[in-house]
Amino acid sequence: MKTLSKFFLLAGVAALCSCTSGHNTSDKSTTGQASSEQSASGAVSSEQGSNGQTAQSEQVIKTIMSRRSIRKYRNTPVESEKLEQILNCGINAPSGMNKQSWEVRVINSQKLLSEIDSTYAEFMKANNGVSANVKPAAYGAPTLIFIAHDTAYDLSQVDCGLLGANIILSAQSMGLGTCCLGGIVRFMNSPQASSLLKRLELPEGYNLLYAIALGYPDESPAAKARKTEKIKFIE
Repeated sequence: MKTLSKFFLLAGVAALCSCTSGHNTSDKSTTGQASSEQSASGAVSSEQGSNGQTAQSEQVIKTIMSRRSIRKYRNTPVESEKLEQILNCGINAPSGMNKQSWEVRVINSQKLLSEIDSTYAEFMKANNGVSANVKPAAYGAPTLIFIAHDTAYDLSQVDCGLLGANIILSAQSMGLGTCCLGGIVRFMNSPQASSLLKRLELPEGYNLLYAIALGYPDESPAAKARKTEKIKFIE
């Protein structure tokens, strides 16, 4: 009888172990399946992230390589929202010790642009012997951006260059054209343009460095050859 009782007891324990084992196997199977699904989901997510980064990189490169200097613009004003975003991109450029050693002046008043153009034409005729019709100072762009540097900081011009690159490339990404201008600064620093320069209200110690014409392009110039031999790797 005792032997029979032990037999039933052992049989019960075995059955209980078998049920528990079965449940564990099921749980492990379910967990394994979930883990596999999570792994697959993670792989898809990783792949999508990788593709997204690649697409983003390709878009940045496309923006840089498609940029051209535009010297003919449509008579269409730049929307204020776009202009503000472009300028915000500009001032988010890196700068030495975060000095942000620039001053930016934006002109989109057609009256003031016309005044600059007429005074610029007189300046060119008087100083360069230009007798024919002189092109507008900013090639007829509806917006003109002046950038000034801090003369007390020896690397301020580098800061201003980085600022301008951000402006130019962000504008390109929005379908706008630009042209970096140097001649207009010579004119603005001349005695003939002293009244115009004062209207920019630059703080003391800041000098104009260059300007950027900005607007919707009315031409599609071809890319000019680049001198890749100027790049050298030093061992």
